Order: sequence, then C-alpha cells, then structure tokens
Amino acid sequence: MTIYGTRHTPHSMRLHQFMTEVPQVIQNRTLKEGTRCLIYPGARRRPAAAIIRQSVFAAVMSCLTACAVGPNYRTPQMSLIPFHDVSKTAFSTSSSENAVSWWKSFHDPELDKIESRVLTQNLDLKAAYARVLQGRAIARSAAAQMLPTLDFSPQVSATRLSEEGLIGHIVREIPHFNRDYREYNVGGVASWELDIAGGLRRAHEAARDEFQAAEAEGDGTRLSLAAEAADTYLRIRGDQARLRIAKDVFISNQKMMDLIRQRRSRNVADDRELSSATVIVEAAQLNMIDIEKDEETQSNRLDVLMGTQPGTYAGELRIYAELPAVPAPSANAQPLEVLRHRPDVIASERRLAASNARIGEALANYYPKISLQGALGFESMSPQQLFTAPGFQPTATGALRWRIFDFGKISSDVSRAHGSYAEALASYQATMLRAAEDVEDAFFHLSQTRRAIASQMHNVEALHHAAALTWQSYTAGALALNDALQANITLLNAQDRLASMRAEEDRAAVECFRALGGGWQS
Repeated sequence: MTIYGTRHTPHSMRLHQFMTEVPQVIQNRTLKEGTRCLIYPGARRRPAAAIIRQSVFAAVMSCLTACAVGPNYRTPQMSLIPFHDVSKTAFSTSSSENAVSWWKSFHDPELDKIESRVLTQNLDLKAAYARVLQGRAIARSAAAQMLPTLDFSPQVSATRLSEEGLIGHIVREIPHFNRDYREYNVGGVASWELDIAGGLRRAHEAARDEFQAAEAEGDGTRLSLAAEAADTYLRIRGDQARLRIAKDVFISNQKMMDLIRQRRSRNVADDRELSSATVIVEAAQLNMIDIEKDEETQSNRLDVLMGTQPGTYAGELRIYAELPAVPAPSANAQPLEVLRHRPDVIASERRLAASNARIGEALANYYPKISLQGALGFESMSPQQLFTAPGFQPTATGALRWRIFDFGKISSDVSRAHGSYAEALASYQATMLRAAEDVEDAFFHLSQTRRAIASQMHNVEALHHAAALTWQSYTAGALALNDALQANITLLNAQDRLASMRAEEDRAAVECFRALGGGWQS
C-alpha cells in the first residue's frame, strides 16, 4: 500500500501547451477507436498542511523505532570452581605494564626485539587485522541501514512524441504542434525505512557483535603468534645450552675412546671395549647433529614468524646467551575473571550475542515495514525556467509492506535463528571449559617441571661430587682413567638433561601466559 502526494510543475507535462489552447476539445474528444480521453487540464496541488501532516506522521512513527522485538542479550552465567593446579604454583601477580606485552616479563632484550618484529611484520597477523577492518565496515554498513539515504539525480531527456499513441492521436490535429521536446530535472530524493519492529537495529547489533568477535580473534592471533615466537626463541636458547654440553660430552667420549685404543695397542683392552667406546662416541656425535638440526629449524621458523625469508635474522642469534629467568604469570585471579579475558572466550561470547540479535532480526519480519520517501527538485522543459518557483516540484510518499503469507518462511528463519543461538551457547560453554583445561594443564606442567628441575639439580650436584671424588682417586692411582672419564660423562649427561628442563620451564611459562590470555588490564 502506497500513499503519496505530488505537486506538479506547469513545465512537467508536455500536454500543458495544448491544454491551454483547446481545453474543451480535449476534455470530451472521442477518438477514432471509440475510447474516451480522460485527461485533466491541471493536477491537484497538495496543500502545505498535508505535507506538514505527513511530517508529523513520520515523526510519530520514528518514535516507534525505540521498540525492538526479540530477546535482549544477557551474558550466560557459569559457575567454575577455583583452579587447583594454579594454586600449587607460588606466583606473584604480573605488573600492569606487562599485562599486554607479557614477554617483557622475561627481561630479555633479544626477545623484545623479536616480538616487535613479529607484531609489525607477520603476514598472518596482517591478514587477521584485515579481517577486523572488514568486520568494522560491515558493522558501519548495518548502522547506516537505520538512517535515511539521500540521492541526487539530475536528468536531461529528449523525446519525440509518437503520433500513433493515445496522446499523439489528440495532439496531431493541433496545428504547428511540436512533437520534439526536452525535459530538465534536478533534485534530491530522501528515503527512510522506519524500524518499527527493530529488525534493522537487531541486524546492527549482530554486525557489531560479529565485528567485536573479529577483533577478539585478531587479538587471539596476536597472542598465539607472540607465544609461538617466544617458544621458538626459547627453544633456540635451550638448544644452544645443550649443544655446549653435548660438545663436552663428545670430547670426553673421544678421550675415552683414544685411551681404549692405546690400551688395545698394548693388548690391555679387547675389541669389545673399543667397539663399545666407538658406539658411545658416535651416539654423542649424533646427539650434536640432532641439536644443531633443531636449532636451525627453529631459526628458520622464527624468521618466517617475523615475516621474512629464512636466514634473514638467523645470524643475530648465533652468539650464545643464557636462558632468561622464568617470569611470574598472574595466578591470583578467579577462573571467570581469568577466562573471560582470553581472546577465544571473548570471540565465542560475542558470536553468542550476535546469534541472539539474529533472533530479533528474524522475528521482525512478522511485523509491517513502513518506508517514507521525499523528493525536492525542479522540473522544466526549458533550462531558463528550471530554477524558478513554478518549476519547484516536491513529492512525498509513504509505503506499507506486510508479508501476509509465505509458506512458513519467516517461521523457519526464526527456528533457524534459535538453533544458531543454541549452537553458539554450547560452543561458548565448551570454549570456557577448554580454556579452564588449558590453564590447569599449563600450570600443572610448569609446577611439575619445577619439581623435576629441583630433583635434577640435586642429582647433578651429587654426580658432580662423585666425579670429583673419582678424579681424585684416579690422580692418586686408585682408579683407571676410564672410570674417571665415565663419571665425567655421566655428569655431563645429567647437566644436558638439566639444561633441557630449564628451557622447558621457560616454555611452560610462555604456555601459562598463553592460557591466561597473555595478560589484561583491570
């Protein structure tokens, strides 16, 4: 249903010329085909009061847009018990300045430089930020749907009137009537759909929530890449520490094999001892090769994370450096406080809010849609008379559209929206549980690694003492050199295991930061 009012200009109709010349002839003329021409000599002009009434009606209807059908969103409440593995690890709360740049807690300048490059050069992160920009644009577009639109459309048309048409049969008998004419039209058209049921508002809410989910996913990508870069860097430093020890083990095994060869040349040792020593030396060399291979692999991976070709920054890490001290992630917060700051939980919750808004968007299709349109412009058949008072032509239109029957399409859309919400709710709850699992596993891994390090340190201390006593016995002539070298090799192997554990402890701390969402500002 459409209601409209238009004020025509004298120049807007080509018939104005012959209407003024032969008004009575045209009103009652019978055409050859026997039809009667019902052409009115003038169009009815809408009074200003009618236009004012329509404006008031539009204002009243705009007040109705405050309503929005569908359920209002509320964040689901979940009850989670306190973390039990977190409480076993004595940590202090991280400082607020390291809440976002959590890797600075390691106090390693080289790591800080790597993270800076990753966050500015990584291509996956750039793609994630591009998706965020897309989501922002979609949200802005949805917001614009609730506002009026204004089109400016100047137009010039040239027409030759047919003599065989309805009007042509009438005007061709008028002497000297010009069949060719031009029409000039300049104006703007404003249109606005009144959001009575709130469907457009719900669509905007959904787009906004989806944009916020994209933002959270971008933060999640940032967190994952920063954690992966830190983990890769710590693996490189751990490999370097292990490689130094592996070289000492190889040298000690080589000395032991040379000693056995000397004894074999004097027929003091047999071939079995020499073969065993050779196997030990080869195993030590293979261990060095494996460590070097892992170090090179991690260096290449780190270069790719920094958005460059493998080998670009590898030389900067060739110089040996000790593993950084293990920082202290925050572990004093309650589960809900911690988990709701994780990017994946935020993204899941925002998608849940978007699916809730989609329910209202679907329900709004049950209600009528009212649109208003107004045009202000000038129309004339002469460019000299275009911008004059007689050429002014305003138009106002109101339209109502109400879907009465659609074979259950709206009901199906509403059911689908409810199903999507139920799916998003289950996904959100599962994400919360997986996040709690990540925190528990990460802190349990860290606490167990610390326990293992403490035990291994006692083991290394005992082996160091035993190796010293063995060497004293060798220098006193009470033991053979083979026994002294074997004790030293055992000590070096224990030190290698300790170096590996310390690298694992640093990496476990990174995993804790990742599980906690990297940190946040309260």
